[in-house]
Amino acid sequence: MIKFILILFLVFLILIIRDQKNQLKTLKHTKQSQSVNYGKITENFLPFTKLYPYESKDFRFLGSPIDGVQFTKDKIIFVEFKFNKSRLSDKQKEIKKLIEAKKITFEVFYLS
Repeated sequence: MIKFILILFLVFLILIIRDQKNQLKTLKHTKQSQSVNYGKITENFLPFTKLYPYESKDFRFLGSPIDGVQFTKDKIIFVEFKFNKSRLSDKQKEIKKLIEAKKITFEVFYLS
């Protein structure tokens, strides 16, 4: 009888642990999602804060794959805002390499 109660108790504990793991996984996913959303919202306002070193009126927001473009008198700057431990995406890394390799052109399309 004691063995049966112990087995029942172990099964109960295993079910509780499994449920707790699922709840933790959901919580981690929610936290990550909120962090991404916070970043996306915040990056829209960063060019208008005192932290931003350039003239905000000359910033143009793109959103994706990079956050925006900053125009100054002597250069054009591709801007990507990152928070905490965020890293560049693969696409952003490709863009950075193209810029560093000076593979940038200017084209005009005339429409009639």
